[in-house]
Amino acid sequence: MEHITLLLGIVIITALVFDFTNGFHDTANAMATTISTGALKPKTAVAMSAVLNLVGAFMSVEVAKTISKGLVNEEGIQPEVIYAALVGAILWNLVTWLVGLPSSSSHALMGGLVGAAVASAGLGAVNGDTLVTKVLLPAVAAPIVAGVAAMLATKITYKLNGKVGEKTSAKGYRAGQIASAGLVSLAHGTNDAQKTMGIITLALVAGGALAPGSNPPVWVIVSAGLAIAMGTYLGGWRIIRTMGSGLTDLQPQQGFAAQTSAASVILASSNLGFSLSTTHACSGAVMGAGLGRKGGVVRWSTATRMFVAWGLTLPAAALVASGAELVMRTGDIGVVAVTVFLVGSCVAIWLISRRQVVDHTNVNETGTAASTEAEEPGVVTTAMAAVAVPPLAGTTAAVTDEDLKATIPAATAGPASPTTPTAPAAAV
Repeated sequence: MEHITLLLGIVIITALVFDFTNGFHDTANAMATTISTGALKPKTAVAMSAVLNLVGAFMSVEVAKTISKGLVNEEGIQPEVIYAALVGAILWNLVTWLVGLPSSSSHALMGGLVGAAVASAGLGAVNGDTLVTKVLLPAVAAPIVAGVAAMLATKITYKLNGKVGEKTSAKGYRAGQIASAGLVSLAHGTNDAQKTMGIITLALVAGGALAPGSNPPVWVIVSAGLAIAMGTYLGGWRIIRTMGSGLTDLQPQQGFAAQTSAASVILASSNLGFSLSTTHACSGAVMGAGLGRKGGVVRWSTATRMFVAWGLTLPAAALVASGAELVMRTGDIGVVAVTVFLVGSCVAIWLISRRQVVDHTNVNETGTAASTEAEEPGVVTTAMAAVAVPPLAGTTAAVTDEDLKATIPAATAGPASPTTPTAPAAAV
């Protein structure tokens, strides 16, 4: 094994902690729809996903090369910079997990790396072309491509199975969901596990333990694969609930279409070396599948919160990482201070999460306090309902958003005006 200093060892351990959080943060990408439709039991689903994430970690190192060689200039990067990047990424992962938002672990890591590198060596430390072509453009394209593909696949699926009984069709697609969920897990391992491989390799180069331009050593590949598999097995139940039922209500046919579309996009990106956000791809596919079924809806209040989190991921992680890098410039005392801050923040977030536990026993429950976050209508929907005018008798209201339907009666309740005819309940 390469010569590893104490600081470098701390950086490697912290990178594996990030990989662990990446695993439970992104379990929803592969298994949320499978769990929500009942195709697999929750614990069985996450165990299957963990094994396939581990297998996927050994299939390619193209994304790891993008992280370790392409995003930032290796020359002049110190282990402290890598450590600061990981601090920003871990904290963002945990905050978004706490509130149940499926944000991108990949972008958290890259945002942290960019922020720490800029704080340390200036803007010249970041390769702008790589950032744009292999990070930012895929971030925009992935949810759109996966969403359109899932929407078309859903429409085709229902059309082809129009003459088959719903129960028979659903049973067959539940089996298909298991296969497609496995494919997403495998794809996740080929993409996300490699990001930690790349960051550890970059740290080894920065610490002088590896020559610049080296590929990830075997022990790095093995440790990163095991860390993400362990995190996946624990299951990010809060995010699974949001992805499985908070965005839209999925039937097995839609779940199969969403997972297959997302897996295709992720595998293609991994092969090209794009550091794709699997969260963006899977979330886009879920929304596309929701829109692809006749009468299906997307809960845009939840989707909007998710989009905001996506937009904040890179700058938020970069800001925390740059602050951590500046503190660590003071020397060993700065490294200790950042470490204490990281550990204390992680413990605080975990304690807050215990106030409202979401696990495999209640991840699919609806109508409970734990699921209120995914079910409540957004501010825009509530405001629309408050000012909505009931239709006249004999007309119908063309309302397609389920949240709006639920809030109109409450917003318009009250005694009828003696001079205004009251609309029948059916019209509302």
